[in-house]
Amino acid sequence: MAMTVLAAAQTDIGCVRGNNEDSFGGDAEHQIYVVCDGMGGVAGGEVASAIAVEEFLKAFGVAVTVGGSDAETSKSALFHAAIAANRAVYDRALREPHHRGMGATLVAAHVIGERLMVVNVGDSRAYLFREGEPTQLTLDHTFLSEQVRRGLMTQAMADESPMQSVITRAIGIEESVEPDLFGVDLEQGDLVLLASDGLTRYVADEEIAQMVSGSELAGPQELVERCEKLIELAKERGGADNITCILLQSAAA
Repeated sequence: MAMTVLAAAQTDIGCVRGNNEDSFGGDAEHQIYVVCDGMGGVAGGEVASAIAVEEFLKAFGVAVTVGGSDAETSKSALFHAAIAANRAVYDRALREPHHRGMGATLVAAHVIGERLMVVNVGDSRAYLFREGEPTQLTLDHTFLSEQVRRGLMTQAMADESPMQSVITRAIGIEESVEPDLFGVDLEQGDLVLLASDGLTRYVADEEIAQMVSGSELAGPQELVERCEKLIELAKERGGADNITCILLQSAAA
């Protein structure tokens, strides 16, 4: 049974930043959605995330148009689109010395048939919510998360560390990058969240699940309102970073 998705997206500058370095985008025809969180200062983050979103969607669209519509094509298209985004940001920084060092995280989701395919670089996350239960689909590319996964640090130690912002992979920082790819089967009523760390640093997984989940399929405005509530909660708790989320709801096509 093929799935289609209803999508809603919201972004906010937060309570501290003077500009919004997050970018997001999507293509409803191809059922592909992406969130990027920029870094680099002096508008570099804004530039990097905008380039990453644009180039990712462009490269993905070309790949699936040429390759067809199946899970293997989706996996390849996501991988090569992330590589294209990385190259575009990296090349722009080479041409413009005042943007040297700029980069962005990237997380994207594609629905093809009954399958959800996800790609990520950095610490922006993808979650699946099924019957109110949250599952983080992506792995954070951060120093602390990698220390926890290797058993060198407990999660409690990581939560108290001042090194929360140390990212080990990002779009555009180096000439090449290694994206991670994930896949999961979708069921009707599943919810998928793509979010920058401006949300996930302030709102726990279980809290997010409670705020986005419902007993019935939501309409477009309700999905927008759920995104807004998540952002408002992050802001109430400090909101020191930009906050962006895309919420997808699956239904039988």
